[in-house]
Amino acid sequence: MLDSRAGVEDQPVWSQLMSQYQKLLLIINPLLRHSPAINHGAALAKASGASLHIAALIPSLSILSLLEEGDRKKARASYLQEHRDWLKDQARKMQGRGIEVTTEVAWADDMRQDILDHVTEMQPDLLIKQVQHEPMLKRAFFTPLDWRLLRHCPVPVYLVGAESHALPQKVVAAVDVAETEPSNSELNDRIILQASSLAIQCNAELHLLHACDISAAFLAEMGGGLTLADLTRELRQDLEKSFLKLAGRFGVPSDCRHFIMGQPVSVLSEFAHEHQVDVIVMGRAQYSGLEKLLGSTTEHILYQVPCSILAV
Repeated sequence: MLDSRAGVEDQPVWSQLMSQYQKLLLIINPLLRHSPAINHGAALAKASGASLHIAALIPSLSILSLLEEGDRKKARASYLQEHRDWLKDQARKMQGRGIEVTTEVAWADDMRQDILDHVTEMQPDLLIKQVQHEPMLKRAFFTPLDWRLLRHCPVPVYLVGAESHALPQKVVAAVDVAETEPSNSELNDRIILQASSLAIQCNAELHLLHACDISAAFLAEMGGGLTLADLTRELRQDLEKSFLKLAGRFGVPSDCRHFIMGQPVSVLSEFAHEHQVDVIVMGRAQYSGLEKLLGSTTEHILYQVPCSILAV
């Protein structure tokens, strides 16, 4: 592991240059009062010294439309006040721990747009939100809110899983060395830098992982008269060299480098369960056409792992 618990003088130069979180935005559903996202937001704010703004956004209740206008206004006001009182009480507890926190409770007619508007206005270092699990059948017809945030949010998105520690103890940077485009190399750098920043601020372990998925279709394109076994071995060696070069450039110790054969979602899911990972840091890519409909690796991993996902 790249141990963030070592003294500053023992850290690689790049790790000493990591920026500290300054401002965190936490989006919650006030109906889910035991959401782990609240503890995660508070723990990250405490560890990093960042300010925390909690926005409790409530989807409009269609049942209120059945009431007369006057009664409807009273019911909406009473409903909001109940949640404001609860959230202010949560904020007081956090302030007692030395956390700088502000709160708001508001109706949300368009949840995705309202969240993005908050991000545009606040410009936080992280958007924090609990993972909203959607059944597979529903995902076939409607793009989940979390997927839409991953695709459109201009800042890193921290999606909180149900079983990870509030303050991460083990962080995994999941990189892709199979793509050689400069944009992918830059994304790998951002993933590692974001993961290291999180790990350092939380005093957590940092690991680097690449899931090597060598498909028959990809091998067929290489050709060259080699056998399938030769192609597989040659490509695997090339990818592993690229991975080790990347790990060496960022000073990741050998026992924290994980080059694993397999399909990315399966590899990450198994690794997260076996090694009790708290956060997987992954990249977000722009998709179109069928890829946009089916979703990316980062989007699908949300429903496969118990830990949190930080997408950059």
